[in-house]
Amino acid sequence: MYLIRRIFNTKPGEARNVAVLLYKQAQAYHDAGQRSEFRVSYNGATLPGDQNIVVLEWTDDTIMSPSREGHKLPPEALELGGQIRPLIETQRIEFHELLSASQAGL
Repeated sequence: MYLIRRIFNTKPGEARNVAVLLYKQAQAYHDAGQRSEFRVSYNGATLPGDQNIVVLEWTDDTIMSPSREGHKLPPEALELGGQIRPLIETQRIEFHELLSASQAGL
């Protein structure tokens, strides 16, 4: 099982807006059966630490390319992506393997 985390550095003052749009986009993927339960977090400027950051996380059994043959992206997700792009400065993706109780010997 994998934890997939996308981290977005937003333009100043846009973290909450990006978080709302990303939530809607992730829900569109979830509704289409292409994403598990997810969560979105952000820091616009009201908390200590890095600011103008939005994080989207979900888990999956496999890591698959979104451009794989035969895969159809939900139109609503694509439309929301077009709204998100102008509001972000950079983004990255992280992949982490989750450790299960059985793997830990429990």
